[in-house]
Amino acid sequence: MDLPAPIIASAAAPPYLLSRPAVQAVPVVFASPHSGREYPPEFVAAARLDPLALRKSEDGFVDELFAAAPEFGAPLLAATFPRVFCDVNREPWELDPGMFDGPLPHWVNTASPRVGAGLGTIARVVATGEPVYRRKLSFAEAEERIRTLWQPYHAALAALIAETRNSFGYCLLIDCHSMPLHPAHAAAPPDFVLGDAHGTACAPQATRLVEEILQGLGYRVRRNDPYAGGYVTRHYGRPREGVHALQVEIARPLYMDEQRIERLPRMASLQQDLARLIGGLAAADWRGFGDS
Repeated sequence: MDLPAPIIASAAAPPYLLSRPAVQAVPVVFASPHSGREYPPEFVAAARLDPLALRKSEDGFVDELFAAAPEFGAPLLAATFPRVFCDVNREPWELDPGMFDGPLPHWVNTASPRVGAGLGTIARVVATGEPVYRRKLSFAEAEERIRTLWQPYHAALAALIAETRNSFGYCLLIDCHSMPLHPAHAAAPPDFVLGDAHGTACAPQATRLVEEILQGLGYRVRRNDPYAGGYVTRHYGRPREGVHALQVEIARPLYMDEQRIERLPRMASLQQDLARLIGGLAAADWRGFGDS
């Protein structure tokens, strides 16, 4: 099966790309866990879906939208592998037993709502609900993906957070995502949804600052509805320990053709606005942030 040009097929790609500033000048880390688009050829060959359908779960081009982060003194971590192959915004072992050709270890989480929806660490379906695989998987296949992709990505993210907290006394993690149009918001769709796990994962002043900057740029912003934050936000967001995590969801129609997974011309203006957001965070007075 031939891959379309936007997909880079590579069996030996690094699990993530880390763009660092010459000197980290701000207590902020940006991460893009779902924009990876390097699809291993053997995975594509084993899938029952065509390459374009496999890409429906991507947060397309989000890493590019936040590419200015290092220019403002903040690191940017981006997964290179696709979410449908291994989802790092899940627990490491959220697996659907119906996908496998044998019993799973007793310690695997087989009962989470995400597993039930077919969207565990190894997805059973793409975002549009279509099944991914033609056959059952072995647990060894899932284990290989988790150990070579999930674990290195989280090791890198945890190290960035620890370095930032050690340097500044606290860290703000911006977990970068994109979202399709949600049926409940069809009449007045938000441009951005900020998820701070209903105030438990991030200091209110940080959420408010991001909200105010985006609103000042003319965007419609909603909090925690319908996305309050996934595993990354809830796992790393520990304000009492000096780590704050905020999930930022961007409406895909602002910058991409969702059906063709292609950039729209207006993506450039959104990139500029997100550079303004990053610049606003870089210019903020962070004194007392860690005490919030």
